[in-house]
Amino acid sequence: MNHLITVIVLALYAYTLISMISVLLLENRNPAKSLSWLLVLLFIPVIGMFLYLLLGQDYRKKKIISKKSIRSVIDRPVASFDISKLDRSMMNDNQVNLIKMLYKNSEAAGYVFNKIDVFSDGESTFNAVFEAISKAKDHIHIEFFIFDDDKISNKLRELLILKAKEGVRVRMIYDYWGSFDLSKKYLKSLKDAGVYYRPFLPFRWRISRSSKINYRNHRKLIIVDGITGFTGGLNIADRYVSGNKLGQWRDTFVQLEGSVVHGLQLLFMVDWFFVDRKLIDGPQYFPEPKKFELNLVQLVNSGPDSDWEAIMQGIASAIATATKYIYIHSPYYMPTDVIDTCMQMAALSGVDVRLMIPAKSDSHLSDASTSSYIQPALEAGVRVYRYSNGFLHSKAIVIDDFISIVGSCNLDERSFSQNFEANAFIYDPATAVKLKELFLKDIEKCEELSLDSWTNRKRRQKLKESFARLFSPLM
Repeated sequence: MNHLITVIVLALYAYTLISMISVLLLENRNPAKSLSWLLVLLFIPVIGMFLYLLLGQDYRKKKIISKKSIRSVIDRPVASFDISKLDRSMMNDNQVNLIKMLYKNSEAAGYVFNKIDVFSDGESTFNAVFEAISKAKDHIHIEFFIFDDDKISNKLRELLILKAKEGVRVRMIYDYWGSFDLSKKYLKSLKDAGVYYRPFLPFRWRISRSSKINYRNHRKLIIVDGITGFTGGLNIADRYVSGNKLGQWRDTFVQLEGSVVHGLQLLFMVDWFFVDRKLIDGPQYFPEPKKFELNLVQLVNSGPDSDWEAIMQGIASAIATATKYIYIHSPYYMPTDVIDTCMQMAALSGVDVRLMIPAKSDSHLSDASTSSYIQPALEAGVRVYRYSNGFLHSKAIVIDDFISIVGSCNLDERSFSQNFEANAFIYDPATAVKLKELFLKDIEKCEELSLDSWTNRKRRQKLKESFARLFSPLM
């Protein structure tokens, strides 16, 4: 009898495992990602099946958030997308094609005549954010991956409570897992003051909901009165101001004014509808924007709800436009084959390609995996720097004194396909020069890697890194 039960259990297990592998293969994912999950299923049998149900399913085609249907019912002004308004002498054909592609792959409209301020540290960023919020008259919309329950977060909480009591409508989206440490007391104080907050994809004890916990909202957005907006790589946490065991955190954030704030507003509205099932609508959310300098900004968002990996395609295409230089900040560098190849091709063609990564990050596994990608880049002529003055958390790219890319997206598979991300693609010489100057200043706090010394690392270290790389699509 016991033998029969054992045979039945093993047969059911084998059937379930084969079914999962069949579904995985039929999804026709990236081969590296499929292989990673196959290894997990085969070598960690029971736990692997549980992890796949919890983390591994692909929801891109199932449309977790249907943007097009939501946008069709939101009354909003049509964003300007007229390339003829730009001075074409500033742009080559490849740059124009990049703008067109982002418009098609993610409906990233072009917003012109904007004011753009760049911040490179937490203190100046939060000072600007708190100042803008304190001036709010009608509404505040705020969305972050992480709200820590610490000094800077509580300072923000108190300010949001104050504005809510003044009659300002405050809406807040936080990622359920990223902000898991938020206390009930913290949230209750917001609710009692009239702040509307919602978690993004909270955990539920149902397979249909719990299997989506792998898809996190990594976006960082602030919109005040439809006039001022912010986006970038920071979260709401003390470490961006006072540092932690890794040292001071270096990040990049941008403050935006002008028509591009309409794009930030629309993105927040789509996310709010998903978490609350209520539309935000009304002319006060899209006030007539002021006109500033002549430039263009596209807000590109991507995630498991999008038809294309829009940010990855945008970064790859932007790299392909370069003729002079490409400077990249990335805290977690585990690029897709597309990004990796584009960077190598640019370097081999004579473009000055420089990559800056942290000497140490907050993930040992990511550090090891990142190291496995360095040697081919060095061999192609990419100059690689390891930032040692704390933790480099900045996600910023600047190309040819014209294209700047700032946002929440890391150069890894998770950001490109699994997280909900948002990046600003900025076409503006002044912003590009500012970011280039910051990058060159950061080099003073870096160690540049040489091909000879990197190649001669211990074999045991290389094996460790190569093993970690197998799981990079899952990180």
